Order: sequence, then C-alpha cells, then structure tokens
Amino acid sequence: MMKLKENQTRTYDGDGYKKRAACLCFKNESEEEVLLVSSSRHPDKWIVPGGGMEPDEEPSVAAVREVCEEAGVKGTLGRLVGIFENQDRKHRTYVYVLVITEVLEDWEDSVNIGRKREWFKIDDAIKVLQCHKPVQASYFETFKQGYLANNGTPVVATLSEDKASTYAVANQSSVSSIR
Repeated sequence: MMKLKENQTRTYDGDGYKKRAACLCFKNESEEEVLLVSSSRHPDKWIVPGGGMEPDEEPSVAAVREVCEEAGVKGTLGRLVGIFENQDRKHRTYVYVLVITEVLEDWEDSVNIGRKREWFKIDDAIKVLQCHKPVQASYFETFKQGYLANNGTPVVATLSEDKASTYAVANQSSVSSIR
C-alpha cells in the first residue's frame, strides 16, 4: 500500500505499518561515537537519521539514502541491528550500522531546513533519545546486546515503556548488501 504526502510517497507493509529505514552512523570501526541529527519538528532534540522507504526500495538502500539526505554522510553499510516496531505510530524501521567514510559540508537537510549533526558516545546518545524517542534509544540498547551476545546477529527483544507503548525487535535472517 502507498500514500502520497507532499514530495514523498509513503509505503506500508501488509500489516499497515509504515516502512522505514535508518542507520547508526559511526565515526569509525571502533563503533564508539555515533552521529545524531537535529529533529525537523523539534530542532533542540536529537534523532537517529532515517526515514520512509520509497516504493520497491530495499531497506538497505533506503537507509543509505536517508542518512545522506538527513546527516550528509556516506559510508560502508554494515550489519542489520534489527527491525524495530513502534506500535503507537505504526512504523517498522530496519536499522543498520554504517561506518562513515565521507562527511559532506553541505547536504540536503542542512540547506533546506537547517538540520544540524553532532557526535555522541553511545551511552550519551541513549540518554538524549530516551525521553522523546524511546524506540530510537532501544536501537542502541539492542546494538549493545547484539554486539556483545550474538556476534552482531540481530537480536529478538520486546521492550515495553511506562508510556503504555510496546516496541518489538524482529529478527531477519538475511541482510541486503550494497556494493
């Protein structure tokens, strides 16, 4: 299913969830510092770069496109962290690791909406995301668990919030790669 939004086509899966993709963008292969971007709706808050998938677009391709648009970075796409479900907002987001190889001086969202970007240690990223983007904070929790416990294989976990929201992480056996 598809819905048209101004300048954008939204795509949905068979369950009616909006299909999204995002990346945890790391400064280097040590995966200690991650890049967050300012929210377009709340410029004083930080978010993980990502967005909606276009019709017939692979999740890995959408993830790379979205981080270039939102964060102005390019890099090497790595493993799938998981597929995160936000049941309140009816989103399913494929989240990948990306090791940055190029930082653009001017990028689409910096020019069009004044978006900013900043480096964070993982624990600091979790702290700034927890209040307003708890699902995005869970990307990093799952990243840490999966990296330590499963050698980078996506983890299956269910997270519940005090705000009566339930978030789930789905496992996917194959990962698309970009060459």
